[in-house]
Amino acid sequence: MRYDLIIFDNDGVLVDSEPISNTILAGYLSELGHPTTYEDSLRDFMGSAVHRIHDLVLARSGQRLPEDFDKTLHARIFAAFEQELKPVAGAEDLLGRLVADGVSYCLASSGSHERIRVGHLVTGLDEWFEDSWIFSSQDVGRGKPAPDLFLHAAAEMGVPPERCVVVEDSPLGVEAARAAGMDVYGFTAMTPADRLSGANGWFSDLSELPELLA
Repeated sequence: MRYDLIIFDNDGVLVDSEPISNTILAGYLSELGHPTTYEDSLRDFMGSAVHRIHDLVLARSGQRLPEDFDKTLHARIFAAFEQELKPVAGAEDLLGRLVADGVSYCLASSGSHERIRVGHLVTGLDEWFEDSWIFSSQDVGRGKPAPDLFLHAAAEMGVPPERCVVVEDSPLGVEAARAAGMDVYGFTAMTPADRLSGANGWFSDLSELPELLA
């Protein structure tokens, strides 16, 4: 391993949540009078903290989302997770290999701690993460594309940024990793490589990752 720590994004990298959450988000925004397609949601909000939704809607329409927007959105997403959520193909095999090889890893997600916890319990990925290895945009002042979350994760794990590598599937996440002074590899299962152009390299299957980082 060329790195001392792998920092994983969660949604779309370890849990296959992006199709579920963006379908629900697009539908809810449209319901509230802000027409949004699934493709719009992926383009504008994939990899971002929920405050970005509020900020963009306000900037574009001059209207604020309802006070209970976050609560309603999360309730709908969590209900769907219980029925539909799966781990990304190869996630458990990859984490098992890292553990066997003694490679340190953690998770840094734009999602809330509750969202991460629910997703991991449903998919069984909770057995691969200590609580102290999980970091959320809730822990810092600014979410991705600011570098704060990745820098916070590295500091808490006791690893200098230059010895960390980030695994991301969103343009915002790639931008945040580069701003943190970290190498980053783009997962192209849902996002074309040209939208992750700032990455050091790209891969389309989690089984390819260990070789890239060796």
